[in-house]
Amino acid sequence: MDDDRHREGLAPRRSRRIYLLPNAFTTAALFCGFYAIVQAMNGRFEVAAIAIFVAMVLDSLDGRVARMTNTQSAFGEQYDSLSDMVSFGAAPALIMYEWSLRGLGKWGWLAAFIYVAGAALRLARFNTNIGVVDKRFFQGLPSPAAAALVVGLVWIVTDLRQTRWITASGADLAWASFVLTVYAGITMVSNAPFYSFKDINLKKSVPFIFVIGIVLLFVLVSSDPPVVLFSLFLLYGMSGYVLWLWRWRRGGTPPWQETAGAEAADDDPDDAGEVDEVAERTRRREN
Repeated sequence: MDDDRHREGLAPRRSRRIYLLPNAFTTAALFCGFYAIVQAMNGRFEVAAIAIFVAMVLDSLDGRVARMTNTQSAFGEQYDSLSDMVSFGAAPALIMYEWSLRGLGKWGWLAAFIYVAGAALRLARFNTNIGVVDKRFFQGLPSPAAAALVVGLVWIVTDLRQTRWITASGADLAWASFVLTVYAGITMVSNAPFYSFKDINLKKSVPFIFVIGIVLLFVLVSSDPPVVLFSLFLLYGMSGYVLWLWRWRRGGTPPWQETAGAEAADDDPDDAGEVDEVAERTRRREN
């Protein structure tokens, strides 16, 4: 039928079918984000925070399921971005606002908006930079990690209040919440390189010690999930600036620029010659 339409000068008819399995995971992640917003409105902040972490797990699975089953599609990519905007953009900002930032007045909702805008810009830049940047590093803090950083504070404080380790509430930590929310929003749109873990080959054999390490990691997380997860994401949220500063002091280029340029040169010999010519002209001007 498409061949007949092509002979008649008409565009081929697009298929309206979508792949069920990967989009089911994306829908589940979207549901978790919406559920977190509802629970935050009802004052159940611990449940809302846990829902965001569940959305992170589901979001990490949909792409892998699509690649394993060869069901990638442009629809799935766009749907995943919209789901991430709800689960890791709007939901964490609203949870933090309801939990702590409301008492700051306009400063509270401005901090929440900075986070939402940062998440939107981060996702838009990520979609436009696919295939251009080095896959080993994210350019800016990933939105799921930023969401974990924000709601992780909500979860850990709520949990520690229930176990009577601390007496502070969201209102008492309003300005700390303000700083963390703004930090997460700005870091998402920064150029700081954050390791993506995408170069880890799960099909490759590893020493037995790695299996023991995974077991210990699960034991560590299960011992106290709020404290351990928040600590891990807090360290990850600062790691990009540490790597950025380290490379800046060495006079190196950001990881994604360095590798992206090298890959482009390898793919196209003409581009490689142009890169060498530009570098030579730069050296002459400096001399």
